[in-house]
Amino acid sequence: MGDVTEVEEQPQKEPKKHSKKHRPRSDVPFYTVFACLAVSYLALIVAMILADLTFTSWADFRALFSDPYFRYSAITSFVTCTITAIGAVIVAVPTGYLLSRSNFRGKNVLDAILDIPIVLPPLVVGLSLLVLFRSDTAFGRFAETSFLAIWNGLGLNALFESLGLSRVRGIAYEIPSIVLAQFAVSTAFAIRTMRLAFDELDPRPERVAWTLGCNRAQAFRRVVLPAAWPGVVSAGGLAWARAMGEFGPILVFAGTTRLKTEVMPTTIFLELSVGDVEGAVAVSLFLVTTAVVVLIVARSLGLRQGLL
Repeated sequence: MGDVTEVEEQPQKEPKKHSKKHRPRSDVPFYTVFACLAVSYLALIVAMILADLTFTSWADFRALFSDPYFRYSAITSFVTCTITAIGAVIVAVPTGYLLSRSNFRGKNVLDAILDIPIVLPPLVVGLSLLVLFRSDTAFGRFAETSFLAIWNGLGLNALFESLGLSRVRGIAYEIPSIVLAQFAVSTAFAIRTMRLAFDELDPRPERVAWTLGCNRAQAFRRVVLPAAWPGVVSAGGLAWARAMGEFGPILVFAGTTRLKTEVMPTTIFLELSVGDVEGAVAVSLFLVTTAVVVLIVARSLGLRQGLL
């Protein structure tokens, strides 16, 4: 037998005990800082609303609702915002789907272009629309003729006259300019909402529908769109609320003519221009309340549809 080499048995090292320096610190400071930042912004919003509430009285609201100018602007706002929201959803659903599910050359450029109405100053949007739809250019005349044909074909003139609104005879400085100004900005927000909605959907059910014989249109209509319905409701509600608060593009493209192109944001501007601060604040509170209610209802319906 050969020599057996004895291996000295080394003592096992005891696990090092964590010293106080290496113990994880408490998360309380982290959450405290974040909570303070969030609460500070929330407190600013609540403080602004409370300041408006304490500045006005019930007499201001009674005078507001008895004012024929405000009633006209409120009806115009509700009607144009509804038309804008419908148009925004019609454009946002296919655009958001393409951005979410398709990869193509120039996608990043297209994505950046769609964000232009969000980052541009509102007055620039209104000025660009005013220049685009000038009646002294060939494109402006063609666009006006085509737009009015669609407008009358949908029966919107008859609808507006039944509501006591002015009859449309052109685009600039008419009610269609309000819709276009709202649409140009609100649709960008609706597209972002729809893209996020499609991003969150599992693509496997759609692919299964393809294997079962559905083409893309059938799979989209039967599988994708029902699943994305909460996003559609949220996008429509966001577009409606955003259109309700639009001011800059409307000021430039539609003007502030009483009983013609007046909406609630321009009513606030007109009340301030004549020194009626109480009336302007009352309109502001009505505007804020309406937008918040619409957003809450849209999100509640979206969540309910998502649970079903």
